[in-house]
Amino acid sequence: MTSTDLPGDRPFVLLATRAQDGPADEEYALFLRFTGLPPERLRRVRLERESMPDLDLDEISGILVGGSPFNASDPIERKSAVQQRVEAEIAALVEAVVARDTPFLGACYGVGTLGTHLGAPIDGTYAEPISVVDVTLTAEGRHDPLAAGLPETFPAFVGHKEAISELPSGAVLLASSPTCPVQMFRLGQNVYATQFHPELDLDGIVTRIHAYAAFGYFAADELDLTLAAVRRAPVEAPSLLLRTFVERYAR
Repeated sequence: MTSTDLPGDRPFVLLATRAQDGPADEEYALFLRFTGLPPERLRRVRLERESMPDLDLDEISGILVGGSPFNASDPIERKSAVQQRVEAEIAALVEAVVARDTPFLGACYGVGTLGTHLGAPIDGTYAEPISVVDVTLTAEGRHDPLAAGLPETFPAFVGHKEAISELPSGAVLLASSPTCPVQMFRLGQNVYATQFHPELDLDGIVTRIHAYAAFGYFAADELDLTLAAVRRAPVEAPSLLLRTFVERYAR
């Protein structure tokens, strides 16, 4: 299916929080590429620069959330005013999204936003260094329509300082990995979050490695090791989630 074959004309919304233009623009380009959407049907909102717009959930097809340098589990005194504003605005939106079961797919930061809404424990217990890990679908994941076309086990890019350490009540576990038990889950029928990054290719994660080298994801002398880690295996399957999400929910 091409973008011109998609039903309806209501846009999807990408919520982004990256202050650096290079990684932010590349992230948007990757979402466009992997969803197959034209720019006019993927509205980007850079929340680190502007407040959340008044989104009419009846007038959009769905919401995507990109990765973020923000950590939900950081103590309040370490959170900037911008981060606190963004978290409050996303929390209000997530409350409405979950209540209405609006199509939503949060990549990495989506786990933090949905997990916070559900009161799930979010901490560093299952943090993963920037790398490629093998993600395996659960029995529920193998039958979930969003995961249609995914192999039972597939390589995926990860890199996060925090994760959900216990699946919250009401959530359905869809995928896991040996180093992070909650890699993907669903709420209701249409609200999803992944800990891994379905929006990244190798060039995209290399860009982020260089852009966030001083953000504590790896030690100063581990740049080459980190670059080697993301080349461990080719990563292709996760992006299917984005295309399936668009094909399922475009209206």
